[in-house]
Amino acid sequence: MSEQKKKTILCISSYFKGSEFLVAAHNFGWRVIFITSESLKDENWPRESIDDLYFMPDIKKEWNIADLLKAVSYIARTVVIDRIVALDDFDVEKAATLREHLRVPGMGETTMRYFRDKYSMRMKAREKGVLVPEFVHVLNHEMINDFMIRREPPYILKPRMQAGSIGMKKLESREAAWEMINALGDEQSDYLMEKFIPGDIFHVDSIIQNHEIRFAVVSAYGLPPLEVAHEGRVFTTRTVLPGSEDDIRMKEMNANVMKDLGMKTGVNHTEFIKGYDGKIYFLETSARVGGANIVELIKAATGLSLWEEWARLETLPDGKKYKTPKLKKNHSALINSLAKQEWPDMNAFTEPEVVWRLSKQYHAGLVISSPKYERITQLLEEYVGRFYKDFFHTLPMGDKAAN
Repeated sequence: MSEQKKKTILCISSYFKGSEFLVAAHNFGWRVIFITSESLKDENWPRESIDDLYFMPDIKKEWNIADLLKAVSYIARTVVIDRIVALDDFDVEKAATLREHLRVPGMGETTMRYFRDKYSMRMKAREKGVLVPEFVHVLNHEMINDFMIRREPPYILKPRMQAGSIGMKKLESREAAWEMINALGDEQSDYLMEKFIPGDIFHVDSIIQNHEIRFAVVSAYGLPPLEVAHEGRVFTTRTVLPGSEDDIRMKEMNANVMKDLGMKTGVNHTEFIKGYDGKIYFLETSARVGGANIVELIKAATGLSLWEEWARLETLPDGKKYKTPKLKKNHSALINSLAKQEWPDMNAFTEPEVVWRLSKQYHAGLVISSPKYERITQLLEEYVGRFYKDFFHTLPMGDKAAN
């Protein structure tokens, strides 16, 4: 692609995330403009794949949106921006605001709320007839009281605009609920509270183009992410058996939810709970790839890199249909944990099924993959025990993302 005809993609990430996307977009022939937090200027970004790199002043990764609008508008005086992509959950609203301001195609501010705001996505899903845990906005105290009279604890208190399990609290009594709500003060309306549903939690990671699912993989968490994050556990997730009842039901519900929430084109990480009552409830979704190294889980099972394919999807010529590459048919599992060692030694896991090892300070992690489902079951059970024995460490989880 000649310099004169190169299209431009603007990527933003307030956290150290998305390098693979940047490299892929560059390799697909697009001009890559990247904006990240000034506190991350010394991180190992793929600078050879970035045409223009800018740093936003930040306070703990938070940016001034008005300044961002002015900065990008200044860039746009001399560059036509064809696409804007948020590489992290916390940047989805920034990207939507920029698209609206510059009138760049893509998800706008209204649809964005259904993929960032846990309250908005539940309201929309419920309006469309999707089964969700019963919930109440932490706003009107009479309505909150009525909710708690009708529904026994425990409850889950959730911040509307955080990612994953960050900031969530499990409340075992009505008294504990009111104590926590009152402690929120003027921030109460930034939360919702829902009835806790015991069950198994699944996630569906998908690629969507023009409202059609082009790729989807269903996986099951070993333990609920809330329990892992707040009570301290080894995190695991594994792909489910293709064609199984769980696989079919989760894919069907995911397709319905994406349609109901208005997802046109992009990637999604969506979570459901199969309650012990046998019903499947929609929990939450996002317009991004899954965190906690779930990209590596999907890659080990299918051969598909969600970061790379997301970049391919965003840079396709207008009107061209997205097609997945040839996929592998393996089963895989992912294990993550905080570690008591600064650099835990993962080389003791020598089985040939180990296809990826995490290299991160005070973290241990790996991915296993095999064409045999039973082999993954065996290794997962063995490795989780070894992680608890050799590496496991726990720290209280904060109310905001740390890095």
